[in-house]
Amino acid sequence: MGVEEELLVVDGTGRPAPKGPEALAVAARAGEGEDVQQHDRAERGEAGTPDTAHLMPELKAQQLELGTAVCTTLDEVCRELRHWRGRADAAAAAVGARVAALATSPVAVEPVPTAGERYARLEAAFGQTARDVLTCGCHVHVSVEDDDEGVDVLNRIRIWLPVLTAISTNSPFWRGNDTAYASFRSQVWHRWPSAGPNGPFAGAADYHRLVDDVLATGTVLDTGMVYFDARLSAKWPTVEVRTADVVLRVEDAVTLAGLVRGLVETAARDARAGGAVPDMRPEVLRLAAWRAGRSGLGGDLVHPRTGRPAPAADVLGDLLEHVGPALADAGDEQLVGDGVAALLARGTGADLQRRVHQETGELTAVVRAAVAVTHGERTV
Repeated sequence: MGVEEELLVVDGTGRPAPKGPEALAVAARAGEGEDVQQHDRAERGEAGTPDTAHLMPELKAQQLELGTAVCTTLDEVCRELRHWRGRADAAAAAVGARVAALATSPVAVEPVPTAGERYARLEAAFGQTARDVLTCGCHVHVSVEDDDEGVDVLNRIRIWLPVLTAISTNSPFWRGNDTAYASFRSQVWHRWPSAGPNGPFAGAADYHRLVDDVLATGTVLDTGMVYFDARLSAKWPTVEVRTADVVLRVEDAVTLAGLVRGLVETAARDARAGGAVPDMRPEVLRLAAWRAGRSGLGGDLVHPRTGRPAPAADVLGDLLEHVGPALADAGDEQLVGDGVAALLARGTGADLQRRVHQETGELTAVVRAAVAVTHGERTV
């Protein structure tokens, strides 16, 4: 498995700063050319190779993206994320900035597009949507045997994906205001025409026909813009789950990665055993995703098995039960269970942001606290 995180670049006052490209240049000059992906790769919509960790530019100059190396254990995921968050922060510090794992900017900001032909095409094609979007997500890749197994997995994990949004919520503020959402990033993200849930697929050929049909509309630029909630990677032999906000704490990112791997393995086992594909319409899944983004873990979620409201703690308990055998076989049961318990006890990044804002009355203080938590300098 591997994890990709988009990070916000901020200055010393806590305001987003368009210094991402400068920070990448510093990292490259520091001798990291093999693991800092150059701009031409991003222009082609490519990421690193499966066995190469990397830093990359993102759509906006106030962002950086990191990607871990391929990991086999959650301990490796933890070490990789700490290492690459630290490396990204060191590069940003060299140009007078820091990086924060914030899914939106609490402080009002004018997004600055990253220079390049593909980014210019995005703005030309999507107008205000492309100009507005300054959001940071977390994507988790888990390997599968082939596209047939990957589609079997996609069909079975789709009902659980809104729960992953709920546990990762980390974007309550937008343009300097409290949105009343725990994840406003998820609201902004669904403005892209290809974003959202899918129905089940008849098989790998059916999945690829849908991708071809999406591209044939001429609405999206390329396969990199097939923004399904979960998809087969166009580059790597993985299922990629894309519904999460970037999370403040490395520990919570590790919990998220463990749950995703548990869901993928559980789904693959169920498919091999001939289990039925869960029957929930994408329209209901869209409502479940909206509800998860609205309240996070602070209210009811739509239960993946019933389609009815249920307390978040009950839904998470059922998720742990669902993936329990896969977690146990990977040696992850205790770590992921403790991680979920911690989230329920102290809340998500959205809760921390609101708490800091309530205490200080300053959104810049929220950003500064987020920088500290991102790098383990503060644990509240």
